[in-house]
Amino acid sequence: MKKVFITGITGQDGSYLAELLIENGYEVYGIDRRIAFESQDTRFSRINHLLDKIHLHYGDVTDYSTLWKLISEIAPDEVYHLAAQSQVAVSFEDEFGTLKTNTFSTSYLLSIIRSIKPSCKFYFAGTSEMFGGAKNAPQNEETPFSPISPYAISKVASFFTTKMYRDAYGIFACSGILFNHESPRRGFEFVTRKITTTAAKIKLGLEKELRLGNLDTKRDWGFAGDYVRAMWQMLQYENPGDYVVGTGESHTVREFVELTFAELDLDWKKYVVVDEKFYRPTDPVDLRADPSKIKNILKWQPEVNFDELIKMMVRSDLERLKK
Repeated sequence: MKKVFITGITGQDGSYLAELLIENGYEVYGIDRRIAFESQDTRFSRINHLLDKIHLHYGDVTDYSTLWKLISEIAPDEVYHLAAQSQVAVSFEDEFGTLKTNTFSTSYLLSIIRSIKPSCKFYFAGTSEMFGGAKNAPQNEETPFSPISPYAISKVASFFTTKMYRDAYGIFACSGILFNHESPRRGFEFVTRKITTTAAKIKLGLEKELRLGNLDTKRDWGFAGDYVRAMWQMLQYENPGDYVVGTGESHTVREFVELTFAELDLDWKKYVVVDEKFYRPTDPVDLRADPSKIKNILKWQPEVNFDELIKMMVRSDLERLKK
């Protein structure tokens, strides 16, 4: 039985990935940072149904000694590095913390793999934010990176660290440059989940308005469950490489809002307030993937479209709030 180690296992992607790997016969290990003020039910809400099927360890991904101990004991066949400070807005407020968490953890894991088990395959979770200032859309593997936030800068640094370990040391290391991917498990701090859950609250009379930033911001939104399948396929291919993962379609925040409120039979214009407080200091204009490489080489295809994704999220939030 193959062993896999997942950082960020309690997050959206980590939970879907753990499910996928369990279905494929893996023995799954994960690391989680203990937070004293957060209850276990809240912290593990995405993986509560998996707790008897996985091995969960506490630790900090910026602690080299902890990672060394875990990799030594587990001796994983595959490592998926998903943990990060992943909020772009927060990265402007906590620049150094973001850089430390996101870059040190990647370097530590790759260094430990090289020392302990160089045959272990490694996946790094890149992001479309690395293309933030790109002049043209869509973006593919040949598009120059143009990071415009501390978060994006930290991810670009980790991307090149991953590539260096692949080229210099022969580690089977892949980077997935994933465009925005959402689900009912998305954190409430992200704009898509903020939209669907607040709209559901408005439908139930629990809220009166939804305050948002730039409605003209464009993103390529897909379903997280589809994207973790892409991660896994990268490590199953005969050769390591880097892949852009997305739908190839871009939509504005306004479109996301319109479809969300329409699903609830509400007129979004009556409830949505544009608030400059939620504008980013810098914001990408049009992030849209060209996923030709992963479609051609790995035969990956997204199965959930934009409309289906929004319906899935809205219905989930509505049912959760009714309970």
